[in-house]
Amino acid sequence: MASSDNEVQVGAQGRVVIPAALRKALKLKPGDRLVARKVGESLVLERRETVEKRLRERFRHIPGDVSLVDELIAERRAEAAGEDGAP
Repeated sequence: MASSDNEVQVGAQGRVVIPAALRKALKLKPGDRLVARKVGESLVLERRETVEKRLRERFRHIPGDVSLVDELIAERRAEAAGEDGAP
């Protein structure tokens, strides 16, 4: 559990200040971009680079010449064509 030194308060317009000790430990600098997401009942802040790395790792098994977008469009068109022919 976090110590009271790391407790933050939600301020005006939902703003939260990350405590200096955490910013220093995580080497966060002004202007760094973080991605916020809900995990269960928790708020998780991550560097964009960390999220991108995790996504690249998750999908690394897909060959570079495969377009998931093109495959999805083809599937949707096939589904739509099947619905058009339905009684």
